[in-house]
Amino acid sequence: MLRLLRLVLLCLWPWGSLAASEILLVGGEDQPGIRSFATALEQRRPQDQVRFQTVAQLPSPGRLKPDVRVILLDAQALEWRLAETAGPQALALRVSRVQAEQRLGKSRPGFLSLLWSDPPLERQLRLARYLLPEARRIGVLYGEHSRFLLDELRQAAQSLGLEVIAQDWPDLRDSRPLQHLLNNSDVLLGLDDPELYNSKSAKNLLLSSYGRQMALIGPNAGFVRAGALASSYSDQDDWLTVLDQLLEQPPARWPRSLYPMHFGVSGNQQVARALGLDTIDPHAAALALGEGANP
Repeated sequence: MLRLLRLVLLCLWPWGSLAASEILLVGGEDQPGIRSFATALEQRRPQDQVRFQTVAQLPSPGRLKPDVRVILLDAQALEWRLAETAGPQALALRVSRVQAEQRLGKSRPGFLSLLWSDPPLERQLRLARYLLPEARRIGVLYGEHSRFLLDELRQAAQSLGLEVIAQDWPDLRDSRPLQHLLNNSDVLLGLDDPELYNSKSAKNLLLSSYGRQMALIGPNAGFVRAGALASSYSDQDDWLTVLDQLLEQPPARWPRSLYPMHFGVSGNQQVARALGLDTIDPHAAALALGEGANP
């Protein structure tokens, strides 16, 4: 009996080793934040071989082993993978929908899956309705590369009983489009478009909106720290959770694009007080948004 048990274990051992995967994290530079992410993923998947390499350390994608799981961590890594069609399937992190539209247009290479970094539009609208239940007119500034989001935004707003007031802002030095929007909206919703929402435009956007006692939702958690009222967001743990789930599947089954299922809410309490609003409970807000999510 003991000999038979040893024989069974000996036969099973190679199958366990075959289940392990080689996971290659790719970034433009070797930075502490990227190393921390790689370490956290390695701790979650001790059965796999997880390694990080910079673009400069790697050959062209077509020279990689076809079964390696490739995770792209920044824009430089994405450019490296887009350089040729040959090579293994890759999952790109830290890419917003506006950035993808600007770089890829309508095309989506079959070897690429995208895990979006910007919060879903429908969730941001629900956050605006949760914090400002009386607001009905949602003011939205858009640019050349974020215009494509408007139809989806309007459709989501209609299902929530809200109206989108959209305004093109082609020249950030001209404040008239912003002032026009402030005159015709109840709340501003920021699209994660770096050409509109950046360090140069932040002061004008925030001072103008709060000069009218109008809240800005989004476009991301960074803008909340700068002075926006609130935004939903996914942090590193949320990204690691969805990445862990995807790595349980063959790369051929990875979706072409997706958002992390888990998220939190960031609120600026000082701004809330200045606007005469209740203190924002991030946990309660996230629960409310989660309960209202589409199945």
